[in-house]
Amino acid sequence: MKGKVTLKELVGTKIIYALLLVGYYWMWARRDWYDYYDAIQHAVIIFTIIFAALQASRLRRYRKEEKDQPAIETLRRIDAIGLKLMVAAAIIIAFACAVGAIGGPAAGYGLVGMILVLSVLRYILFCGMYRQDA
Repeated sequence: MKGKVTLKELVGTKIIYALLLVGYYWMWARRDWYDYYDAIQHAVIIFTIIFAALQASRLRRYRKEEKDQPAIETLRRIDAIGLKLMVAAAIIIAFACAVGAIGGPAAGYGLVGMILVLSVLRYILFCGMYRQDA
């Protein structure tokens, strides 16, 4: 973590944030309780705090470095694709809720799951579309 901070690294860390979102949603939406849930919750909270602090220092360093404009443009194109996919997923989930096919917790899992899928897809597309060697 001492080298130059790349946009690829920052895009990849969004997957960890999406995983944390899924974990937090699971903590909020579940209806059961077991004794070991306390340990899981505390571990996730501690990991989130440590990870956010480390990422803040990496982001501060990235802002001071020279920007890679072709990488930024590639990321903008990928984000446009991701926005269209997320809108389509939200419409499908909303209509499924409206007709009673799924309930509220399932819709929430669908939304946070879609965020996780989009963050992974965003990273894969970014790695595929942008080559730093080229």
